[in-house]
Amino acid sequence: MEYLQDEEDLKMALLMSLQSAPSEAKRSKPPEDPEESPEARGRRLRREVMAAAAERRMATSRSGGLGESRPEINAVAVPEASVSAAVESPRVEDRVDGQSPAGAGLACLRTKTECNTDRKVVGETRQVDVGELCQEDANRLFSMLFGGAVSKSILLQWTNQGIRFSSDHETCMGLVQHKGGPCGILAPIQAFVLKYLLFFPTELDKVSPSILQPEHEQKRFPQRSQFKGDDFSSITEIRKTRALVLSMVEILFLCGNKKRAAVATLSIFTHHADDELAGEQKNEAVSEALEDLSVESASDLKKYLRVSTHDSPTDAYNHLMAELPVFQSRMGAVLFLISALLSRGLDAIQADRDDPSLPLVTSPFGHASQEIVNLLICGEAVANVFDGRMDLGGGMSLKGIPGGVEVGFLTLLESLNYCKVGQFLKRPRWPIWVVGSESHYTVLFALDAAAQAENELEEREAKIRAAFDAQDQSGGGGFIGVDGFHQVLRDAAVALPPEKVSSLCAAGFIVWNEFWQALLDLDQSNGGLKDSSGKMGKKQFDVFHFNGIAKSVPNGGAPVAGGEVPLQRPRLSKLHVSVPPKWTQEEFMTDIATTAAPSSDAAAPPPPPPAEPAQHAPLVDCIRTRWPRATCSWDGDSPSIV
Repeated sequence: MEYLQDEEDLKMALLMSLQSAPSEAKRSKPPEDPEESPEARGRRLRREVMAAAAERRMATSRSGGLGESRPEINAVAVPEASVSAAVESPRVEDRVDGQSPAGAGLACLRTKTECNTDRKVVGETRQVDVGELCQEDANRLFSMLFGGAVSKSILLQWTNQGIRFSSDHETCMGLVQHKGGPCGILAPIQAFVLKYLLFFPTELDKVSPSILQPEHEQKRFPQRSQFKGDDFSSITEIRKTRALVLSMVEILFLCGNKKRAAVATLSIFTHHADDELAGEQKNEAVSEALEDLSVESASDLKKYLRVSTHDSPTDAYNHLMAELPVFQSRMGAVLFLISALLSRGLDAIQADRDDPSLPLVTSPFGHASQEIVNLLICGEAVANVFDGRMDLGGGMSLKGIPGGVEVGFLTLLESLNYCKVGQFLKRPRWPIWVVGSESHYTVLFALDAAAQAENELEEREAKIRAAFDAQDQSGGGGFIGVDGFHQVLRDAAVALPPEKVSSLCAAGFIVWNEFWQALLDLDQSNGGLKDSSGKMGKKQFDVFHFNGIAKSVPNGGAPVAGGEVPLQRPRLSKLHVSVPPKWTQEEFMTDIATTAAPSSDAAAPPPPPPAEPAQHAPLVDCIRTRWPRATCSWDGDSPSIV
């Protein structure tokens, strides 16, 4: 009855707007009743919001349909155009070979021309056509997500998780998760959010349309985070909001082959983006509207879901910015997953998968499948984490990650020999990785791209060995002639003392092991491998681990009965990582001492330096799949990946 009353209020507002009152006249705001109940106040606010929106739409229509640019993104010099008339979306019978004209398997939509006709966008004003799913696609989508028999508890998990930042100042750059399940959605979004917050913070202060273009990052690739320090509480709210929306746009266009993006929202919020409520008032209004909404079947998807498609990242950015309260609501995570699935196309999603008969939300605990995580990272819903395709013979093959990715993936399962993560995911463009355990997804990241670089000592050794092998005429015997040796010294820029050169050349040929030992005694400044810094060729850097699921931790507040006041917050850990080369000088010298003939006057090998204190946790096993032999240490509690 309340919904019908709201519709009547909207119709009355439309009739009032058609009268000849001047467009600049403002609605007077009635005084608030101090005894008004919260429920009555919420209904009154919604009626006022819809009436004001209707007036603005009519005023916009009378003035030619031009909307103003949103302040979140700067306008570019493109011709303005009036709002075009709504066009009818493809019907089921318009499909060719089971595909819609907009893309393989893209859900057929029925346009609601009365929706969002005055959406504000950058430069050219465009109409956002919002349509509902046909019953066929609603059935396919629900079955694809949850299967034929899904428990109410799993549905509640997936319809009670918003995409919201933590309110705790130490972890305010992270998305908070309150229950299990949708971490497979939040963790990939979090990884992309960190990319923008850490490597493009200044661009977030004044977002320009160029950052939305695929070629933007090809021009600039910061090797080190532009974010100063590691106090993430200094990140402003506007930067976080823009980083989140930019991440959502990038992921959706990645799923849509960088050509289109679908944005799924709810019918009950058709007009909410036009309201004048701000901040918590808007969030409260959205939460109140969702109180009685439940999604338990495909029919509910058809009833409540509304989808718009965009071929312009700028349009998608503005639309998502306007719809952000919806994605911050308790339905946000599942709406974003549906947006990604529709951006890819339902037919294409099923073609990506090894077994399309299984639901994407796994039983019996409702965890996100690897296909969901891979879809949000690489744009394809493949089930495997190796590179490319694996040929099984007999015309059968398995699909892996198709190419390089922006953010990567590591998993504890690889350390247990259940799978092998390929180099595409281990070496992403940015030093950011989604980390998978048996039941949860978290995020690992570094502030410096140098964490991805090869060990300097190993690179130097490989270059010298390649120069030596190029002069080896013995068929791989490991020795070269004197002339070839001098060429190696020139090619590898090795400056051995003359007496050492003479000693090595005395036999008329040079053996690799003898040359190698001479290099270990030669300082790096002269082209050798001796590390005078004392690091012995170790690669050292810091990484951070973020676990978004909220846990109770002591907050240092006023004590209560039984102890301190617990605080629900995510967890952020800083780890110091030390990675030795594949070999060390101590190992080489020890090997020489044990294999050489014993001699009474032979010098004993130098004792190895004391081992650095190292700590262990399951996260360290994940790190070692990327950096073998790494040791880690941290302060405080162990980082948790569950």
